[in-house]
Amino acid sequence: MSLGSGPVRVGIVGAGGRGRLHARNVALAGGRVTAIAEPLRERRERLADTHDVPAAARFTHWTDLAERGAGLVDVVVIATQDHDHADPAVAFAERGVHLLCEKPIAPDEPEALRVAAAVRRAGVQFTIAHPLPYAPSTRALVAALRAGRIGDLVSVQHLEPVGAWHFAHSYVRGEWRREDLASSLLLAKCSHDIDLLTHLIDDRPARLASFGRLSHFRPERRPEGAAARCLDCAVEPTCPYSAPRLYRSCLGDPDWEHQLLGAVTDVPTPEALDEALRDGPYGRCVYGCDNDVVDHQVVAFEFDSGITATHTVTAFSDQAPRQTRVFGTHGAVEANGGVLRFHDFRAHPGRAVDVVTTGDGRAPHHQGDEELVRCFLRAVADDEPAGNLTGLEEALTSHRIVWAAEKARRSGETVRMAWDAPVGACG
Repeated sequence: MSLGSGPVRVGIVGAGGRGRLHARNVALAGGRVTAIAEPLRERRERLADTHDVPAAARFTHWTDLAERGAGLVDVVVIATQDHDHADPAVAFAERGVHLLCEKPIAPDEPEALRVAAAVRRAGVQFTIAHPLPYAPSTRALVAALRAGRIGDLVSVQHLEPVGAWHFAHSYVRGEWRREDLASSLLLAKCSHDIDLLTHLIDDRPARLASFGRLSHFRPERRPEGAAARCLDCAVEPTCPYSAPRLYRSCLGDPDWEHQLLGAVTDVPTPEALDEALRDGPYGRCVYGCDNDVVDHQVVAFEFDSGITATHTVTAFSDQAPRQTRVFGTHGAVEANGGVLRFHDFRAHPGRAVDVVTTGDGRAPHHQGDEELVRCFLRAVADDEPAGNLTGLEEALTSHRIVWAAEKARRSGETVRMAWDAPVGACG
């Protein structure tokens, strides 16, 4: 992917799991990683070595990259923690650098609007890391819906089965466990699910309600005899959320050492892992952490057209691809991973099911991650944002819906969306 005389140059701000993934996808798309900003030396050096980033373009803090290295990059990937998105996004936009921002734009609306204002003033391109619209299964599903394959759209059900071990890792023991440290579960995990629903329906909801709470990962649910840490716990061998069982299973697998174990220890050895489980946050009992995000939630939507939709997110599942069911007047379709199953009501009393397999067999999220980066680098290279399906306006729409859903959950009220009001009014 070239810009002028060479490939699009990309800086990575934050060399954690998502930063490393985006860097890999930049290279796959034909771009070039030309700068890294990461405070942890081992992470910074490992990622920089992987992409042959020169020593002079390896920065400890994003401010150093913004002040001394903005001329080294055409695009910057913001892959820091949730509360650290807005400041670098504004700084790089003001320097004319295009932005690929991990979700969310920011945890709250004022900060997100500050980023939006900076992007608009600078005229740079922006995309949010919402990969689902780019997945082959989503593209095939959208094409079928727009072609009227199941008649008029009536309702949609969407499920995000987080997975018990994933939830314990990220939202009980990990960086997204508390709203004051990150954001709500709905914003941190599901803003791209909300984006997917509006993308499928091709509209914004008129009103919504939401219900959910932290039900299980609480001190009062601690089993009798459980210790504060898994390594000291008599209950650990039979606990579904055993940290040693989860993290030891990653050792020796490069993919899992990269995706999961890297958050626990920078050195993937049994000795380093045990030390991290003894002293670090990932070895804590899930019933004794300082978490407060909900572990299950449902959001119900109504659109002006009469279409209804629901989104459910739950910790209590095997980890699996997202599952979507779309109901129309002539048929229905089930999307499970990359497989679409179309049902035609007109075949009654017989039963007609057409199974369409999309993509390359990987999870749609993974394929979407790659395609999102490819599309954004192409948009920057060609100065043509048409292929950017997750631009600033789409990102703000999904975030406003999430903030309204959280308002509804906390108040117990149905919230009517104020789309015609100033952007600062989420509902």
